Amino acid sequence: MRSAFVLGLVLLAAPAFAATPPLESLKLPPGFQIAVWTDQVPDAREMALGAKNTVFVGSRDAGKVFAVTYAADGKADKVRTVASGLQLPVGVAFHGGDLYVSAISRIYVIRDIENHLDAPPKPELVTDKLHTETAHGWKFIAFGPDNKLYVPVGAPCNICDRGDEGFAQLLRMNPDGSGVETVARGIRNTVGFDWRPTDKSLWFTDNGRDMLGDDMPSDELNHLTKPGEHFGYPYCHQGDTLDPEFGKGRNCKDFTPPVLKLGAHVAALGMRFYNGTQFPAAYHGAVIVAEHGSWNRTAKSGYRVMTVRLNGNKVVSYEPLVEGFLVDEKVSGRPADVQPLPDGSLLISDDDNGAIYRVTYKKQ
Repeated sequence: MRSAFVLGLVLLAAPAFAATPPLESLKLPPGFQIAVWTDQVPDAREMALGAKNTVFVGSRDAGKVFAVTYAADGKADKVRTVASGLQLPVGVAFHGGDLYVSAISRIYVIRDIENHLDAPPKPELVTDKLHTETAHGWKFIAFGPDNKLYVPVGAPCNICDRGDEGFAQLLRMNPDGSGVETVARGIRNTVGFDWRPTDKSLWFTDNGRDMLGDDMPSDELNHLTKPGEHFGYPYCHQGDTLDPEFGKGRNCKDFTPPVLKLGAHVAALGMRFYNGTQFPAAYHGAVIVAEHGSWNRTAKSGYRVMTVRLNGNKVVSYEPLVEGFLVDEKVSGRPADVQPLPDGSLLISDDDNGAIYRVTYKKQ
C-alpha cells in the first residue's frame, strides 16, 4: 500500500468510481457551461484555495489529500497526492501558506505546502483532543475572518442528546489548537459553512435527522448572529417541528430557526458565497450549495447544486445551478463541495466519480 506518510491509522480502500457522468445530462441556466476539470481526485470532498494557483482537496474513504495546480486560464494542470493514510480527511483549510487537514479526532498542519508539493513535509499535529466517534465525525473546516480555525463536531448518531459531552456543536480555535471555544450549538452535522463578505457573518448548512419519513425534516441553511446560539437539534427540527422523543417539554421558539429549508434528505454539504464577477450580477453575493443527495428516501432528492439569493438576511429565491446528476431515479454523480476560483468560475467536487467540474459563464 503506497502512501506519502502513515500515522498508525487504517487506510481505507478507495471506492470504486462510477463512470464520469455524461455532461450532456447536466442542465444549467442559459449561458453557463460545465466541463470536467479533473477526474483524478478519488472520493473528492472539501476544496480549499491556495495562494499559488493550487486547489487542495480532501477525501473521505480514500484517506488522502490532493493538490491540483491550475494554469492562468483556470484549467487544471497536475494532480498530486500530498498526504495519505489519514482517517477520513474530508476537511482542508489553507492559512498563511500552511494546509490544515481534519482527521476525525485530530487536526494536522502541513507547513509551507505550496513550495513543497512534490515532496510535502510530514504533517504536524495541531490537536488530538477532538472526539473519536466516526459517525458524523468527518469534518469540513475553514478559517474565519478572525483568523480562527472553525471545526464542527457532529452528533455521533442519527438522533441523541449528547450536547453536554461536546457533540452537535461548532468550535473555533487558534491556529496552534489553543483557545478552543464553542461558537454554536444544536447542530446535527454541518459539512459546509462560509462567511458573507459584506458583514463577515457565518452561514452554514446542516443535515436533518433520518427516520421521520420521506418529507421530514428538512436540511437547513442557517445564519449565526451571535456566539452561543442554539439551532435546535435534537429537540426541534427545521425550526418548527419538535422531535417525537427529545422534543417533549420543549418549544421551537426557544431555538434559532433556519433561514431556509433546503428540502428533506437532500444532504446539503459544501456551501460558499459567490463574490466573483464572471457570473451574471444576480449571482453576486448568492449562496451556492452542493446537495450530495438522499440515501434512504423512497424517491431520491438532492443530487444537484443550488443557488440561494438573498436580500439582506431574507431569501429571495432558491433555484438550481446544476442538475441532472439524478435522472429517472438513476444517479450519475454526487456534488460534495463548491469553490469559486479567482477568475469567477466555480468548481464542484463529486466524490462518487472522483472528479471536479468547472462551471463557467459566457454572455450569450
